Amino acid sequence: MEAQLAPDLTEDELEQFKKDMVRLVPALRAFARGLCRDRTYADDLVQEAMMRAWASRRTFQQGSNFRAWMFRILRNHFYSNARKRGQFAVWDPEAAERILIQEPTQEARIHVEDVNRAMLKLPAQQREMLLLIAGAGMSYEDAALVAGCNIGTVKSRLNRGRAAIKALVDGSASGSAA
Repeated sequence: MEAQLAPDLTEDELEQFKKDMVRLVPALRAFARGLCRDRTYADDLVQEAMMRAWASRRTFQQGSNFRAWMFRILRNHFYSNARKRGQFAVWDPEAAERILIQEPTQEARIHVEDVNRAMLKLPAQQREMLLLIAGAGMSYEDAALVAGCNIGTVKSRLNRGRAAIKALVDGSASGSAA
């Protein structure tokens, strides 16, 4: 729905518009601070919202909710900026250090004993490929030499073995993994 341009505002309407804007400044600041939690940025948001409202004053429909109109301008500007700022990260070395250092979470999701039991249920060829490649860190070529088969066979066995392990650990397999 496009906003219809109102005819040029009278002097009295312009004065009322200015008074309404000034009266809303404290409420807009409080709202902006609640959104962004940064006093300086909140003041910038309010200033920008007021500038946008002034530039769009002819689109405001007399008799509608001026307060809601102003808050919507501020809110939309905040979320537009948030989307734009989300594309770029500010590098804070101290924050990065805190974020990047985490306790390992692998054991919380997969228990070693569950994987060992699942490995024992695999066919020998699949188990062998998992042990060579995932366990020992061998390349496909080296695993093919050890097993005496083609690289395609190594990849196939490895893929089937990984799928079977996942199914067994997740509990979706009934116990046979062939």
